[in-house]
Amino acid sequence: MSHSASPGSVERGWDGPWFRVRADAFEASFLPSSGEDLDLVCNVDLFVDLKDGSRWSATVFTAAEVERLMRTWAGTDEALGGRYFWVSDGLIVRDPGIDNMTKVIAGLIENDEFSDIFQRLDGD
Repeated sequence: MSHSASPGSVERGWDGPWFRVRADAFEASFLPSSGEDLDLVCNVDLFVDLKDGSRWSATVFTAAEVERLMRTWAGTDEALGGRYFWVSDGLIVRDPGIDNMTKVIAGLIENDEFSDIFQRLDGD
């Protein structure tokens, strides 16, 4: 993936509980927790609409958030006591924040890896 992936021209803003990012190739709709600092988001559900009309979903986690969850689950019955982490439409990123996640989405689209990672919602 290109280290300088840019979503191009971008519009950002709130639409009810959704924080929407409109870029040249896609629109991403993030669902952060109420009052969450957008630069610190580390676990978020999102939908992505591509220019071809297709709709996709994923849950994005930072690596640190995955580690935090696994530690939280240690000593419980969840995920065998935190010994594994699994999610069907999960994407793990290194750095937190909506802007970082938007750059990752742009890079995945640019490098034709997007459809390998995100789950398509509207059929083939």
